[in-house]
Amino acid sequence: MYVLELAFGDDEERLAARPAHRDRLAHLHAEGRLALAGPWADDSGALLVFRTDEQGLREIIAADPYYTTPGVTIVSTRPWQPIFGG
Repeated sequence: MYVLELAFGDDEERLAARPAHRDRLAHLHAEGRLALAGPWADDSGALLVFRTDEQGLREIIAADPYYTTPGVTIVSTRPWQPIFGG
């Protein structure tokens, strides 16, 4: 599994791009490749947990223009080994 942490800035383009991004996330979740996703309560960023390897995560990021939209910054990508759940 891989965890992707995002930071959000104040940019109208981010909000305009969000519906298409969420549609992509819904598709990845339906396929079983996205375990969890959601914004921080203060909407300063988000956390996403993917069921994939490093190459798969790179492909997911490359296929979604949201990750390069002004106002969206990838803070970190990290492999994760949950003990429970997942």
